[in-house]
Amino acid sequence: MTPEEIGRLAASVGALDEPSMAAAYERQLRLTKPTGALGKLEGLSLWLAGVQRAAPPRPFARRRLVVFAGDHGVTARGVSAYPAEVTAQMVRNLLAGGAAANVIARRVKVGVRVLDISVEGLTDVPPAVRQHHVRDGSGAIDKEPATTVDEALAALGAGIAVADEEVDGGADLLIAGDMGIGNTTPSAALTCAVAGTEPVDTVGRGTGIDDFAWTRKVAVVRDALRRSRHKGLDPVRLLAELGGADIAAMTGFLLGAAARRTPVILDGVVPTAAALVVARISPQAVAYLAAGHRSTEPAHTAALLHLGLTPLLELDLRLGEGTGALLAVPILDAAVDTINDMATFDDAGVSDRS
Repeated sequence: MTPEEIGRLAASVGALDEPSMAAAYERQLRLTKPTGALGKLEGLSLWLAGVQRAAPPRPFARRRLVVFAGDHGVTARGVSAYPAEVTAQMVRNLLAGGAAANVIARRVKVGVRVLDISVEGLTDVPPAVRQHHVRDGSGAIDKEPATTVDEALAALGAGIAVADEEVDGGADLLIAGDMGIGNTTPSAALTCAVAGTEPVDTVGRGTGIDDFAWTRKVAVVRDALRRSRHKGLDPVRLLAELGGADIAAMTGFLLGAAARRTPVILDGVVPTAAALVVARISPQAVAYLAAGHRSTEPAHTAALLHLGLTPLLELDLRLGEGTGALLAVPILDAAVDTINDMATFDDAGVSDRS
């Protein structure tokens, strides 16, 4: 994928369809309830009408979670409570159906796809899992770029291709999930770079690190920002310097979904950091994103504020994998079902307000 191709795709992202949103609003006014009584569900129904260009919006036929997995060199700096090899182990666990994301996905009827974008030495998995593999691991961002620019472009292209594959396969609701020990560190660095926050206010506890590990993590993010001279970098260079192949692939996935007019539920801090970069590539693409929840990571709150997204849930989650976004799926279902299936005042013979 070339920068020119990414630019053309970004330019193709259309605005939400205002006539469909207006028609959905008019229907909301006729439903058997006081205006606005369903709160955020009503806003979500209008949003989905605008995304789908349909009023009322259509129920979801195929929901898909895509988990982007990758290792990060900063793990060697002691920024996580777990060793790097846990990434590969958890990919196998996800493939076996034993992770929290698998359990919740089964409950909310979402299919799960796991992709090795940049996991170290993961060879004992089905070929489809490594179909979009870019490199083994990503560089330690305090001392070196996470990837080369060419690798960042390749990862962006991989994510765009995955979005196309899913939409072509019938998916009409997508979730971006992550798996990677150490990945909240580059996410915090990207958040600082884009949102202008300070490392000490942005870095969180990730997998549950102690004060000493948190101090090391802050130092890594600070040094990464200084090393990369991040101010003024274009989005691809920003991903190459501070992100990683997995985060770059997530960025492409979000962009590709927006270009295909397909809504995406963001999970935690890692996909939301990718969304910050998407907003630089194509500001209009943010209109196709919903925030499933707010995690306990300070960087997540900073990123959501910068994007202007309000989380649907606040459950003190800090797991990743797509878990918080999965829990938000029934809320979107309820938004669609209420605008479609509720009776109008005329249908029910109920008097409207005088």
